[in-house]
Amino acid sequence: MQTKFIFVTGGVMSGLGKGVMTSSIAKLLQLSNQKVSCVKIDPYLNYDAGTMNPIAHGEVFVTEDGGECDMDIGNYERFLNQNIPKTHNITTAQIYSTVIEAERRGEYLGACVQIIPHVTDEIKRRIRKIAEDEKLDILVVECGGTVGDIESLPFLEALRQLRLEDGSQNVIFVHVTLTPSLDVVGEQKTKPTQHSVQELRRIGIQPDIIAARCSSPLHESTKKKISMFTNVTTRDVFSCHDVKSIFMVPQILYDQGIVDTIFTKFGKFGLVNTSANWDKWNSIVNSLQTAEGNIKIAMVGKYVTLADSYVSVNHALKHAGAKIGKVVSIDWIDSETINGNVDDLSKYDGVLVPGGFGSRGAEGIIKTANYTREKNIPYLGICFGFQLAAVAFGRHVCDFKDANSTELDQNTTNPIVDLLPEQKTVSNMGGSLRLGAHEITVKSNTLAHKTYNSDKVIRRHRHRYEINKKYMDVFEKNGMIFSAESDNSKRMEVLEIPSHKFYFGVQFHPEFNSRPGYPEEAFEAFISAASK
Repeated sequence: MQTKFIFVTGGVMSGLGKGVMTSSIAKLLQLSNQKVSCVKIDPYLNYDAGTMNPIAHGEVFVTEDGGECDMDIGNYERFLNQNIPKTHNITTAQIYSTVIEAERRGEYLGACVQIIPHVTDEIKRRIRKIAEDEKLDILVVECGGTVGDIESLPFLEALRQLRLEDGSQNVIFVHVTLTPSLDVVGEQKTKPTQHSVQELRRIGIQPDIIAARCSSPLHESTKKKISMFTNVTTRDVFSCHDVKSIFMVPQILYDQGIVDTIFTKFGKFGLVNTSANWDKWNSIVNSLQTAEGNIKIAMVGKYVTLADSYVSVNHALKHAGAKIGKVVSIDWIDSETINGNVDDLSKYDGVLVPGGFGSRGAEGIIKTANYTREKNIPYLGICFGFQLAAVAFGRHVCDFKDANSTELDQNTTNPIVDLLPEQKTVSNMGGSLRLGAHEITVKSNTLAHKTYNSDKVIRRHRHRYEINKKYMDVFEKNGMIFSAESDNSKRMEVLEIPSHKFYFGVQFHPEFNSRPGYPEEAFEAFISAASK
């Protein structure tokens, strides 16, 4: 059976929620017993998201197979509760690299290599290959950027061609656009949507569905006006209004009939959502909304000026809170500013330090790790937060006064954290870290084993530095143990202090494995300790 495609485009401005729309449509199709997956197209010239500043672009999401991807891939995984491979994040650089390499090999037989057909053919080939290799019923593809941007044009042209080749009965275009309300007049304005659709039609694409982003439910009169000016029937204009949780979006779309619309356009009559699937999903969403009480968590990090820098950590904390019926409130604290205010951490139920790179704000993290240890405040350190917790312990407990990471001070005489041996010959920054899923061996009779209830666990990594094993013995004599290892005991993966209420550091990134209804175990243990 031929895979059917849904292409999600966006207009007017970035950040409208194309990723949530893509995830929500895919979730509804999954609940309808369709084999479905998602693809994110990023029309930038970076090969991947690995070297991009998280303050500008949001977090780098790491896949099981080691891809450094756009954060929307994380949304897809959380909504669908399935792993998404790195091939599902397509960038301009990847497309151009493949085309140029093919030209150098002579594969175009002397042709003048052009955007059309060579670049557009490569875009279509990648999309079709994913659909064929995974034998999908439906593939939902999000085209990043905004209609009208020069960077997006080759991708939109490829999607236009794909509909022409596969037929309109196999391809649907969903256009996400802005329908703002002006407080002065209280009217929902349709001009941005009208102009955005005009721009889309100018390049040969007529949307089948309009998803109107608005602050409150779309008025029927607004739907009719959008329909008139966009050539989309009123029943195919959907309100995507603000809700408390993004996981509520599938329900509001379903209530408006989007599943019936999609199945009708695809000729998939008689397919309905099973109650068992819906009951399970609704139970998960309700658990995120009905939690009571309040657990206050301080997140001390380097990139806190943009919440999306740690979007997976934020979700993981809330997943864990929902599991025990508690609301988790998060205060983001810049590690650069905490040096003189570390006592402020005493008002929190727990402190989390997420990943990061570089010396800026590192001393604030070291002070945070030491303060939480001294004051018996539950602490969860991830990657950089794991490494600098060890540095803090080396300085303040083991009396290595200049203990440090060689990432921060190459001249330290006590390199508690050092460069991975295989990294010493690496020259390129992009795609060169220790990435993706690795098997971890967990020691028995430890907090780590109690947390994961297993001798083995597989988690995702993204790092270039590691704990220096030569300090293990002195650390353990002073009360900090390393309770999990990987790569035949070469890598230290988990640290803990048994005498502490909860002091837990992990080299890996547990946040990438947390899903609604299925919180990652380290977060669940951390929130449980913080609630007591």
